[in-house]
Amino acid sequence: MDPYSLKKLNEYRRARRAAILLTDLEDGRDRVVAEGDQVAGELGEHIAKAFRSGKSGSVEADGRSYFLNVHLPPPRLVIIGAVHISQALAPMAKIAGFDVHIIDPRTAFASDDRFPYVRLDAEWPEVVLKDNPLDPYSAVAAVTHDPKIDDFPLKAALEAGCFYVGALGSRKTHAKRVDRLTEAGLTPEVISRINAPIGLDIGAASPQEIAVAVLAQVIQALRTRGLESKRGEVA
Repeated sequence: MDPYSLKKLNEYRRARRAAILLTDLEDGRDRVVAEGDQVAGELGEHIAKAFRSGKSGSVEADGRSYFLNVHLPPPRLVIIGAVHISQALAPMAKIAGFDVHIIDPRTAFASDDRFPYVRLDAEWPEVVLKDNPLDPYSAVAAVTHDPKIDDFPLKAALEAGCFYVGALGSRKTHAKRVDRLTEAGLTPEVISRINAPIGLDIGAASPQEIAVAVLAQVIQALRTRGLESKRGEVA
């Protein structure tokens, strides 16, 4: 590997940015392609697919052979609310390969007994996220039903370009949420990225079933990054 390529990869790892080490198998030369870099033609299509799947491998493009070594940041699932849904969602998300982080200032809910083996902060989200900023490889699921707790991380998630943003609540509850976020300065296009009601529509009823629906939607969002029809830009 070219020393410059190694340096770039390490920089991207530290910054939690996705990158691919692209090696031309015919001449051995390599270069680093960061997610979002423009690459034309068939090679660009293969690179975009590799970023979504996270799988390394060889490809044929434009009459040449390449090896794509994919380096993705570990996906994070930040759950706002130490509620019954979270008790089911957290262990399932860990099994699926997510770094799980639960935030809830209510110490009656946010206890180690209820959430063993999971990072748990019994503090306000604005305090925790100041030192643990969100990024495009973070997913946020807000499930407290309390706007005093949910609204800040939802706004932060949209501004950070998180690959998934979901919020529990009825359509009436979400309409009020939209009003508050609009007053906070977010555009309708950005707010539309919130998945609300949260989770895939599988007819979930119990907290455990809702957790399954949420995790499925998070995984779907992770594997379809770049293909979403609802992408907004923060003004």
